[in-house]
Amino acid sequence: MAIAVHFKHRGFTPAKYDETINRLDAAGKGNPAGRLYHSALEADGEIEVFDIWESQETLEAFGPDGFIPILTELGVEIHPPTIWPVRNIIQG
Repeated sequence: MAIAVHFKHRGFTPAKYDETINRLDAAGKGNPAGRLYHSALEADGEIEVFDIWESQETLEAFGPDGFIPILTELGVEIHPPTIWPVRNIIQG
């Protein structure tokens, strides 16, 4: 079942988001298997991320080797995401 995931970490500035994306792309991990949609928005000077993943398992397969080490290295305070089951997706 697809899941919607909201990431809200402390200290995740726009500059740190851009650096994270650059590092993921350079490592060939910018488009992880199982992530259907990615969006990022700025709220109060920090980035929040909303993703849609194919399943909890695909998210869990990516995080520990994908973005978590980068965020940790950049000094971002990581908080558990909020996760909801997706009932429907309509494109357009």
